[in-house]
Amino acid sequence: MPLTTLSSRQAVDMRIDGTSYADATGRVMDWARRGESRSICVATVHMVMESHDNPEFREVVNGADLVTPDGMPLVWALRLQGVGGATRVYGPHLTLHVLEAAQREGIPVGFYGGSPAVLRALLDEVARRFPAVKVAYAFAPPFRPLNAEEDSRIVDEMERSGARILFVGIGCPKQERWMSEHRGRVRAVMLGVGAAFDFIAGAKPQAPLWMQNHGLEWLFRLICEPRRLGWRYLKHNPRFVGLMIVQLLRDRTAMARRGLARGQARRQSS
Repeated sequence: MPLTTLSSRQAVDMRIDGTSYADATGRVMDWARRGESRSICVATVHMVMESHDNPEFREVVNGADLVTPDGMPLVWALRLQGVGGATRVYGPHLTLHVLEAAQREGIPVGFYGGSPAVLRALLDEVARRFPAVKVAYAFAPPFRPLNAEEDSRIVDEMERSGARILFVGIGCPKQERWMSEHRGRVRAVMLGVGAAFDFIAGAKPQAPLWMQNHGLEWLFRLICEPRRLGWRYLKHNPRFVGLMIVQLLRDRTAMARRGLARGQARRQSS
């Protein structure tokens, strides 16, 4: 069973949970042992701003069973809101933690996402690192919407495979919507781990650890993929900083007012 009660906060109206690798992995394994259908979002600034711009998507993320702080800006946001022990729970690393635990307990896993070539490389790397893990399902879906018949067939294949943990790597916001739509239909713990497929497979380089720890992974990825990511970061990052500053100032003003009101009430009652 999970060891602690989660401390959750809002980052520009989207929920972020103060979890850790050990806590998140423990929850995944607990749900998987019981064969529950759950969804886990691995949150970045991009996800927060997609949520801010789209109330429907915000409901999708806020309705997930766990929302981990993948990026350091979200860890800092949690800490500034009083979650002092908040730590980063990065999708690729969480994937490895869960695979290790699944290998240890013999729980079958599955992979949904990536291109066929990336998925093959990912499975080879998983087999190398976790030779005893039971990979029961793996599929690289086409880069187009699936029709109802295709979707039903995939869900049936997932169920027949016996996979109880499903890593979903089809990108934000697509993967979060897919997990929400399939919660209750796919009897597995679904983790939306985004680019983890590419990173673990070696298809894309990861930022150096010092850049990750200082919240500069976005800069590394921008340098590697300027055409794909330039507009995203230009659009989202400055707005996130501004909106978080407004939120923190608003919250502190409200806290000060509540403290003043309590002080006045005590003086009146004395």
